Amino acid sequence: MLNMLDLPRDLRGALAHADATSATMATARERERRYGGPERRRAPAQSQRRLAQVIDEVDYGLLLLTPEGRVCHANRAARREFERGHPLMLIGDELHAGYPHDAQLLQDALHGAAQRGLRRLLKLGDAAERVTVAVVPLAELPNDTTRGVLLVMGKRQVCEELTVEWFARAHNLTLAETTVVKGLCADLTPLEIAQRQGVGLATIRTQIGSIRAKTHSNSIRALVRQVAMLPPLVSALQGVVAPEPPRARRSATGVKRPA
Repeated sequence: MLNMLDLPRDLRGALAHADATSATMATARERERRYGGPERRRAPAQSQRRLAQVIDEVDYGLLLLTPEGRVCHANRAARREFERGHPLMLIGDELHAGYPHDAQLLQDALHGAAQRGLRRLLKLGDAAERVTVAVVPLAELPNDTTRGVLLVMGKRQVCEELTVEWFARAHNLTLAETTVVKGLCADLTPLEIAQRQGVGLATIRTQIGSIRAKTHSNSIRALVRQVAMLPPLVSALQGVVAPEPPRARRSATGVKRPA
């Protein structure tokens, strides 16, 4: 075993200095780890704001709920769905079914997710306004006695209009061809697109052929699938949407709401 007394004095001094430096650095690291100054306290809040920004870029409506149906957070797509009219309605911070026959279905799904960890896919609304939502249980957090519940709203269109426009730009589509792609993604037939555009069916078929060539799509189905699989590009200017004609409807709570 090495005896410090057997070493030269200058080497013993260097080793002692190194030990003291190491101990000082360890103390500084421990002090830094325990530090809770303002910049450290701001970090979680900053991360939460970034997370909110991230989910605002998702083109599915997302709602974070308590088991009782209180909305803790709604992303931009969900808020836009409520503005347009949806079989679900937001009263204050509480989520309600817009139709009486959906009220118990929604309540059972939220309770099942929170208490039993069950996932459900619900069809809500009437024949003219049928939408699908997914109710997803979230894992319990430390020191939390109840689960959070995520409600995912089904999309009413293949993808965002801005996504289609960037897809068209990436493939050098003309304005008329871009309009045709939007129509196909809206499940319109070539004849319906021609009628809306006021042109002949042959013109639309020619444009579809050009689109398929530019996008390397073997069929209309392959083209729509290619667009549907694109990552979402959600416009930052989506605060206000054009309201639909008001149509009174009574919710399960007896509150009349416009569609």
